[in-house]
Amino acid sequence: MIKVLLVEDDLDLGNLLKQYLELNKFYVVRAFNGVEARRALKENNFDIAVLDVMMPDEDGFELAEKLKITHTTLPFIFVTARKMKDDIIKGLQLGADDYITKPFDADELILRIQNILKRTTVTTSPQSTSYSIGLYTFDVANLLLTAPGFEKVLTEKEAQLLEFLYVNRAHIIKKEAILNHLWEEVDFFSARSLDVFISRLRKYLSQDVSIKIESIRGVGYRFLFS
Repeated sequence: MIKVLLVEDDLDLGNLLKQYLELNKFYVVRAFNGVEARRALKENNFDIAVLDVMMPDEDGFELAEKLKITHTTLPFIFVTARKMKDDIIKGLQLGADDYITKPFDADELILRIQNILKRTTVTTSPQSTSYSIGLYTFDVANLLLTAPGFEKVLTEKEAQLLEFLYVNRAHIIKKEAILNHLWEEVDFFSARSLDVFISRLRKYLSQDVSIKIESIRGVGYRFLFS
């Protein structure tokens, strides 16, 4: 059973979503704010979190920043009534796996949850051990990127993107191919997400100057290292 942490301060909407998710065989724990959410995370192991952006005292963005430290591999979706481009970009920079705006159909939320979990559970296979990338060692199964004096636990999506780049190294990879492989769709959200994740990987790999994620204008990327 998929375990969902639902953080939503709107009583009616939260109850509706919880009931609908449970009818579809999800296990749901409801939290009304960030404090309750963190308490729930200490008591349960969740597969995914659904975070409302607009909450009193501590909004969804602030909660996500704390989750990045304490639960680095937990995927999460932002739910918001705001459709501002800056908010979407901020959510992406915080590592959101998806972003859904109110009003929305509960079936849409379920599909998004299922798509995210399908991506995060099949790409990092147990058969994968580790890859040597320049000065770095990438332990796929444990999401661990290391180099002399450096260690970083990647998010599921960062690990999936790095593995995809590695497998297709030295070749020009079309952006659409990456989006279809990791997000299974090509739209504004997924495209901006890819830009953010590419920037993160460049930062993580910056200790080895021979490693390059080249941007091929109008086409995609090429991953090179010696």
